[in-house]
Amino acid sequence: MNESGTLGFVPAGEGEPASNVIKYKETGIIPYQGIKALVAEKMVDGLPQIEEDQFQPASLDLRLGSRAYRVRASFLPGPNATVMDKVKQLDGMPAISLGLDNGVVFEKGAVYVVELAESVHLIGDYMGFANPKSSTGRLDVLTRLITDHATAFDRVEKGYKGPLYLEVIPLTFSIVVRQGTRLNQLRLQRGGSSVALTEIQRLYDGGQLVKVTGKLPPLRDGLVPLTVNLKGQTAGEIIGFRAKKNSSKIDLEKVGFYDPREFWEPIVASDGLLNLDRNDFYILATREEVGVPPNLAAEMVAFDPASGEFRVHYAGFFDPGFGWHGTGIGGNASGSRAVLEVRSYGVSFTLEHGQIVGWLDYKQLATGQTQVRYGDTIKSHYQGQGVALAKHFKPWPAP
Repeated sequence: MNESGTLGFVPAGEGEPASNVIKYKETGIIPYQGIKALVAEKMVDGLPQIEEDQFQPASLDLRLGSRAYRVRASFLPGPNATVMDKVKQLDGMPAISLGLDNGVVFEKGAVYVVELAESVHLIGDYMGFANPKSSTGRLDVLTRLITDHATAFDRVEKGYKGPLYLEVIPLTFSIVVRQGTRLNQLRLQRGGSSVALTEIQRLYDGGQLVKVTGKLPPLRDGLVPLTVNLKGQTAGEIIGFRAKKNSSKIDLEKVGFYDPREFWEPIVASDGLLNLDRNDFYILATREEVGVPPNLAAEMVAFDPASGEFRVHYAGFFDPGFGWHGTGIGGNASGSRAVLEVRSYGVSFTLEHGQIVGWLDYKQLATGQTQVRYGDTIKSHYQGQGVALAKHFKPWPAP
């Protein structure tokens, strides 16, 4: 921000489009108001036009386009090929037409590549990062953004101009999608986004990032540890869910529609131990209430082999304002726990109550605070959550 408290912009640089392209003086993740400005300048464009409810506090929802391809295997195109070059090389089946009304089934275990409705023209120091939306991860649907000439998933490199594609792999349930279905999000960033270690320590010690009963474990290189809740507060409390081996498909446009008992088995608090069976999928929650101040965002470290042979949290991005009410975590309301989407790989693994299962990496926004916080004016399904299934399910029946 400049001295008047307004957003600070500088003119477009040499070689950039002739229009007054907006560039932030500060570095960090671009917030809601900045994303809207960059969309207006066509740095991010859409066909059809980007809709108002795609804008999130520090990210933009991306939409499936009109064509998808089923391919033999996951891939990255590499520096000398486009995504469509690789689709053809992998003998991708004829294009699947995604309509606006009639849904198309993406089968469990199959790999699909979908053209997205959005494209980008990044200039200067801007880059992009992507992650699944919360509901996508809670259905165990692996999604990864791919660009032409990409050597890594979920990254849009500086200077990239072109289409965006999404790899979609349903791992537990078959899903029904349409043109316009939103499975992932794009974050835009200028320069670095690190927060000073002293500031993270101050916020952590002051209870501004997590709130939990008992002693806080130490930070690790500025990362905030999160621990798993396997005991609950009362006997017989549901502390998680395990996905059933179910052949039913889930239509992603149907909210609050499905009976969760057809798809999930409840996990009830007992001795504080949980055996993660190999390749099963679990929904658990943290002991901590998590908060993201409105001038920061946070990202979950998805897989840390030092913690064990399991992965948590596909949807690794926490918008500014998550779990935040007024001036702190929860305020006068209950806070929000981080929901953990857990899958054990290779071997079965036993989790213990209070075990560290993930790390939050807090990042600075480019312009002070976002004008829109998670859970305020933007509808947010998971503010104030405990252990929660995806929005497509009805509430779990009371005992």
